[in-house]
Amino acid sequence: INIWSDEKIQQMLEGATRNKEIFEEIARRLMKCGIDRDWKQCRTKYKNLKYEYRALQKENEHLGNPRRKMRFYDEVDCILRRQPLGPSGWGCESSSLLSGTKNFHNEIKQLNRMLKLPV
Repeated sequence: INIWSDEKIQQMLEGATRNKEIFEEIARRLMKCGIDRDWKQCRTKYKNLKYEYRALQKENEHLGNPRRKMRFYDEVDCILRRQPLGPSGWGCESSSLLSGTKNFHNEIKQLNRMLKLPV
């Protein structure tokens, strides 16, 4: 999510119809953080997060529906509304994730399960 929020990536994704190279760049950045994903998996994560976010937005617009949130809702909301994630945003550049703790691996596994990607 932090890589997706990068201004350079945002500019590349904006209006791009052929985006394989963008997701290859995201996969390269993930590899630098020790996360082995190919460009197709990165694209699938991106599409699934956007789809789930937009579905929740639509559902929450209806009166009478309780306001539901997905995991990482706030981060995705900031990205799609083009607002900075701020210091609370997580990503491979975050010192807590670079520590290599079990918490980091659990976060990745949970995100992958949410997106139905191999752990």
